[in-house]
Amino acid sequence: MLSAEERHEIEEELKRYPNKRAVSIDAMKIVQRRRGWVSDEALRDIAELLEISVDDLDGVATFYNLIFRKPLGRHVIMVCDSVSCWIMGYDRVRERLTKRLGIKMGETTPDGRFTLLPIVCLGTCDHAPAMMVDQHLHRDLDPEKIDGILEQYP
Repeated sequence: MLSAEERHEIEEELKRYPNKRAVSIDAMKIVQRRRGWVSDEALRDIAELLEISVDDLDGVATFYNLIFRKPLGRHVIMVCDSVSCWIMGYDRVRERLTKRLGIKMGETTPDGRFTLLPIVCLGTCDHAPAMMVDQHLHRDLDPEKIDGILEQYP
C-alpha cells in the first residue's frame, strides 16, 4: 500500500502532466526514494493510481535501469562499463571490486552493505574508468583506490 506521503507526492506530480501515464517513472522514483526499491505491491498500487496496467508499468520499470525491482544494499555501486572505461581499465576495477566484496555484478553483499551493478555510461569518459557509489562519482579509478573508496561507506 502506498503511504499517504507517497500518494500525495505522486498526485502532485500528476498536476504537472497532461496524462497519468507520463508520471510512471516519477511515481516509481518517489516510491524508490522512500523505500529503496519498488516492490510488486507498490507497482500494483502505482499502476492503479495511474490507471495503467501492471504489465505496462513493469515494462517501464524493467526498461529504465535506475528503477530497482528488488531490495538493494545500503550503498549501490554502479560501475561504468562503457567503451572508454573498458579501454582505461574497467576490467581491473571490476575484478578488484568483486574480489573485495565477494560478490558478482548484480549481487548484494551478505551483510547488506553493498550492491554491485553495471551501468552503461556515467558521462565522464575523460576520467575513465569511473563508478558511482550512491550519488557520489569516483573517477580516474585504479584497483588501488577501491579499498579507500569503500571505507567511506559504512
